[in-house]
Amino acid sequence: MRDTVDDWPTGRLLAVAARLVEQRWREALEERGLSYAGLIVLHTLDAGGRSLGVLARAAHVTAQTMGRTVEHLERDGYVRTVVDAGDRRRRLVERTDAGARVFAEMHGLEARMFPELEQSEQLRATLLEIIRAVGGDPQPPAVTPDSLGL
Repeated sequence: MRDTVDDWPTGRLLAVAARLVEQRWREALEERGLSYAGLIVLHTLDAGGRSLGVLARAAHVTAQTMGRTVEHLERDGYVRTVVDAGDRRRRLVERTDAGARVFAEMHGLEARMFPELEQSEQLRATLLEIIRAVGGDPQPPAVTPDSLGL
């Protein structure tokens, strides 16, 4: 019996696709001196300054790992650490203009790196369903009157 990709179970297909995508992303990130966690930080900071703890939870890493990630991003000029105006004991991480530029570049790169799929929205919905089913969504969608159909 031949073992062709067409015969693989869905779990194997998903795992192989994930590894291949991860490899391409890692190469693209390394060219820019970024890590996955660093890219997640730049994405999370799109909404404004965040504490190290919030960033660590968003990236699913420990605060210690996030501390190293932020140090690297700060060294490269992509983020800065500032005192929280609302609580002077707390420090926030903010994205710099250089961080915003590299994030925008990486965001655009995704569209260029991967083939355009006929049913990309369906794939995205299925991936979200899988992630949520196995507990990988750290924040459930916000409940709003619109989401409740009110």
